[in-house]
Amino acid sequence: MSLRQMEYLVAVAEERSFTRAAESLNVTQSALSHQIKALEREVGGALLERLPRGVGLTPMGRAFLPHAELAVRSAGQARRAARAAAGAEGGELHVATLHALAVGLLPRVLARWRREFPGVRLHVHEYTSTDALREHVERGVADIAVGPRPADWHGPVVPLGDEEIVLVVAPDDPLAGRTHPVLLPELADRAWVRCQLEPVVEGRRWLDWACERHGFRPRTAVETQHASTAVRMAAAGVGIVAASVDVARATAGAVTVPGDPSWRRELAVFSRVGLTGVAGRFAECCGGLVSG
Repeated sequence: MSLRQMEYLVAVAEERSFTRAAESLNVTQSALSHQIKALEREVGGALLERLPRGVGLTPMGRAFLPHAELAVRSAGQARRAARAAAGAEGGELHVATLHALAVGLLPRVLARWRREFPGVRLHVHEYTSTDALREHVERGVADIAVGPRPADWHGPVVPLGDEEIVLVVAPDDPLAGRTHPVLLPELADRAWVRCQLEPVVEGRRWLDWACERHGFRPRTAVETQHASTAVRMAAAGVGIVAASVDVARATAGAVTVPGDPSWRRELAVFSRVGLTGVAGRFAECCGGLVSG
């Protein structure tokens, strides 16, 4: 089987249509169908099936697709690495990260990168959870990732430092301007804005775990996916939120207050393969930029 055949299969799976896939690949539909049939003969069964609304994967196709995606993306990474091996003079780099870091930490990194390496085009892939981030990096969607340090990671990992998590309130909140840490029991009657990316401790969401240790359950006012949305809600007075100090600083009107117990998480740059060329330069560029 060839890389081209796997690329064609990935395109059909993404577009759910032979016609749209052929257009995206700039090939004829007959050539696309011919390559897909040749691939199916080689693997010994149908990978695609026609459905009432487009084209879908068969069970064999669903098993085959992740490997095809990884092969196609690895080939793209190899091309980018080869073009940029001379020292970040050109080419492109795909960076995966969490939405909260894309809003809070990464803008400073990217501004520094653009000043030093204006010839390299960056593609930022944002995810709402650490599980999704890790899964897509493993699948080869990006060349490099910035996020919480992954456990049991088999590729290179470069520690960046600890990210500080603070309490965020509205400017007119009674806690605004507080300089000494707020004890969690003081917040037993307050409403919270909860975010999907809240850390997990001993199998529990951090806020549930921490409040339970002080004998109460947090009152949840709103659940949201993105940390930036949660911080905006806190700044508007919807409730208190625990969020990255970088996200809070990037949000107009948000007031930060230290909490007790305090919480920090280690951030890192990580990749499936060695950090060479532009990937290595990007990892260096991230160093020293964690606020905590």
